[in-house]
Amino acid sequence: MTRHLRGAALPPGVYGYDDLAIGDWIDAGSAQVTAELIDQFAAVSGDRYALHMDAAFAAEKGFDDRVAHGLLVLSMVDGLKNNAPARLDGLVSMGWNWRFEAPVLAGDQIHAKLTIVGKRKSSSGDKGILRTQFDITNQTGILVQSGTNELLFAL
Repeated sequence: MTRHLRGAALPPGVYGYDDLAIGDWIDAGSAQVTAELIDQFAAVSGDRYALHMDAAFAAEKGFDDRVAHGLLVLSMVDGLKNNAPARLDGLVSMGWNWRFEAPVLAGDQIHAKLTIVGKRKSSSGDKGILRTQFDITNQTGILVQSGTNELLFAL
């Protein structure tokens, strides 16, 4: 991998464990959360709660439109991460610690930024574990989801 300024935005490329430093960050891009995606996620997950499926019900509860499933948005974030111009060459995700900060509505545009916040070797010493912080905002800059993800890397 070409050298980059540590603690700055990562340029396009694929990054292994040793290429990364705490403070490096990736602009993972944006995606629109459409009513069709909400419908498709409901079909896959079986979660057809009225807040997700019925705009009139959502309005009765004080929302401007249908509210996307939190896990739909998290899934979209993982897709943005895996398709960003700067990508992490991890083996597997080891887990998520996630918060739903504000509702994401049908028609919202989400934007994902991830920052490297931790690095350590596995207990066996033959793998690396990278901790990333995600900050997900909507089209008006409101933080809608946030959390961390740990990725296992080959060394």
